[in-house]
Amino acid sequence: MKVLIAPESFKDCLEAVDVARYLGEGIHRVMPDAELTSIPVADGGEGFVQTMLSAMGGNKIRLKVFDPLMREVEAFYGILPDGTAVIEMAAASGIEHLSRKERNPLITTTFGTGQLMQNAMERGCRKLIIGIGGSATNDGGVGMATALGYRFLDKNGREVSQGGGSLNEIAEIDFSKIDPLVGDTAIWVACDVNNPLTGSRGASAVYGPQKGATPELVERLDANLAHFASAIRKYLNIDVLELPGGGAAGGLGAGLVAFTGGRLQAGFDIVKEQTGLEEAVKAADIILTGEGKMDGQTKQGKTPWGVARLARKYNKPLIAFAGFLGEGYRELYDEGFTSIFALPNGPASLDSCIANAPELLADTAEQVFRLLNANS
Repeated sequence: MKVLIAPESFKDCLEAVDVARYLGEGIHRVMPDAELTSIPVADGGEGFVQTMLSAMGGNKIRLKVFDPLMREVEAFYGILPDGTAVIEMAAASGIEHLSRKERNPLITTTFGTGQLMQNAMERGCRKLIIGIGGSATNDGGVGMATALGYRFLDKNGREVSQGGGSLNEIAEIDFSKIDPLVGDTAIWVACDVNNPLTGSRGASAVYGPQKGATPELVERLDANLAHFASAIRKYLNIDVLELPGGGAAGGLGAGLVAFTGGRLQAGFDIVKEQTGLEEAVKAADIILTGEGKMDGQTKQGKTPWGVARLARKYNKPLIAFAGFLGEGYRELYDEGFTSIFALPNGPASLDSCIANAPELLADTAEQVFRLLNANS
């Protein structure tokens, strides 16, 4: 039996590569001769770099950059065998770097993400794939662009402060000193949402509260991003206000398009293209996927749903594993999922399930394949 294992990470628990490994252990308890192909998948958020490196090989580069509050922190990115750099913006500018008390989108910045990009280009990478999930910022990518040589000036010709709270002060965008490598580099942006920059579905309204914004701050941040979009239109002749995905990562999606010529694309589609996932689906007898929680929202473009689309396209059975099944998960059976299994095998706390996730994954896979083996 040819088994393709293509899971997402289990957030705050296991990276996708580890989920695949433990599922494989369970399968081999029952079918030691099963031919396993593991292609961990991600959509641009947590684990994106490791997923790509695990699937394609390459090296992880570690370096010191600035975190969202401009404190020095060790971050990383990956370089694939073909020289493509894979970057998680969250490695430098992610919300995980901040305590709850430190979350403040008025002052948090994407400057460190720009430093990662700069380092990759200086190492000779002429294609960057940037995952923009998990941000702590609402600065429209101004920090990132500043690290690449852009200058954002107020009416007195002074550089504006970092953070989303200062975007309304931008009176001029000076691009005379941007790094020439930016123009020579293809930039793909792994973006799993289609929110515009502003409005009720925009960066501030939808994602601002989780980054520390009160309702009053949401209004201020939204107005600042609208001003920011006007400045981009005036100085760069690019309209990002209604750009689908422009609101991702606090407007970093829009910023990458405007300041680097970035191309927004669904993170899953990038991974599919880079890893040869579709060909692996065609060759498999059965496919496994999963993530920490699966519910009705999974079909709104999450990674397992992308796997399900491929499975349905080629009429392949698809079994999913989840730490928790939420409301609406049965709707997924109409999306290409054959069966979906929750991992807990009895009453247990969340902490217990996380601690025992490797064993639970292997045990559940074993039970599923015992049934398949009995019917083969």
